[in-house]
Amino acid sequence: MTSPATPGIAAGRLAPDTLAENFADLHAPYDAHEARVAADRCYFCHDAPCVTACPTDIDIPLFIRQISTGMPEAAAQTIFEQNILGGMCARVCPTETLCEQVCVRETAEGKPVEIGRLQRHATDTAMARQSHPFTRAAETGKRVAVVGAGPAGLACAHRLALKGHAVDVFDAKEKPGGLNEYGIASYKSTDDFAAREIDWLLQIGGITLHTGQTLGQTLELNQLAQDYDAVFLGIGLGAVNALTCDGNDRAGVMDAVDFIADLRQTRDLTTLPVGRNVVVIGGGMTAVDAAVQAKLLGAQNVTLAYRRGREQMGASRFEQDLAASKGVTILTNVMPVAIHGNGSAAQIELEYTTAESGTLTGTGETIRLPADQVFRAIGQTFAGIDGPELDRGKIKTTGAGRTTMPGVWAGGDCTAGEDLTVVAVSEGRDAAEDIHAALTQA
Repeated sequence: MTSPATPGIAAGRLAPDTLAENFADLHAPYDAHEARVAADRCYFCHDAPCVTACPTDIDIPLFIRQISTGMPEAAAQTIFEQNILGGMCARVCPTETLCEQVCVRETAEGKPVEIGRLQRHATDTAMARQSHPFTRAAETGKRVAVVGAGPAGLACAHRLALKGHAVDVFDAKEKPGGLNEYGIASYKSTDDFAAREIDWLLQIGGITLHTGQTLGQTLELNQLAQDYDAVFLGIGLGAVNALTCDGNDRAGVMDAVDFIADLRQTRDLTTLPVGRNVVVIGGGMTAVDAAVQAKLLGAQNVTLAYRRGREQMGASRFEQDLAASKGVTILTNVMPVAIHGNGSAAQIELEYTTAESGTLTGTGETIRLPADQVFRAIGQTFAGIDGPELDRGKIKTTGAGRTTMPGVWAGGDCTAGEDLTVVAVSEGRDAAEDIHAALTQA
């Protein structure tokens, strides 16, 4: 994290009670009565478009009907059978562009059934019981290594353990969870939910966690492939795209993912420094999360600067509107050309852009904004790995996550596809099913 001594950047801009209020749950959970009223809005469509839109294929009409009839734990079972991380997905999924976008109520009235909040109600109710809803099958004698304890790795590990395999999960960080633990805005996942969900998931048994283990350093893929019956790679991306403009190495310039991780791991938000004038470069979910949280920490001016038009932003319209509602200025069709200052960032110079025949170019017209803190949120890339073949910079897979390396599967952000938690869960789950079939075939 940038030092509090950097000019313009300071901790404790807001009082503790204000910070607590700012970082409270973005969506308050339903109580039992509210959940049943919300569930009653569902038409329980036979060919429900919401199911098709769900990457994990949850039977949404069924679980909502179970809530409406007073059986939230049965609803949770329906969810967990397809998505063991249904609790976190209920909090972070862009439901407004997935299941809720195609809801018949949304089409007819412009107000969908709140599927995400209903899913949270069901999963939270079941998890509060503490007991795990699945029973592990008899030991198969097979051992599987899962590298990466993010959504893909955890979903894969749980499904493999459920089938009776012994699973060792390795992760480079001190805590498991991947982006669920380190990369999601704090107001989306409060009260250490990511860690609590993992503790609950591990109750299935048969899974051993090994933290502080990094592929290519303390772990070698070839050795894992020899020592285990199968290997699953859910290692995420790891590398952050560089900001190629003058002054990008000035004090006060940092990666947004590091800022978010620091915030997620900080127990006392009054100790977390933030600038007075913050500029976030990017247009995706990470950019919005960094911008909103900087504002909630007490930054006076926060600007999100994106090189293309608003309709091209990776963040959903809901996320864009959330940022605007918190006081973030969204500036589109601009790109950074220089960060000015005497050692530390003081101003950012942005050039207006235009798209001609699909090619983005600068217009030559520039503006300058005060900026004592600049966050890079211009995407992440796969850090690379020896062994499996790559395709367009990510691990190449076929079928349910099979790589070109025998006995090695992969899923999540390190492979092609949407970089969404729910997609990672589906890929980890499906790879586990394929691994199980490969290990138990006659």
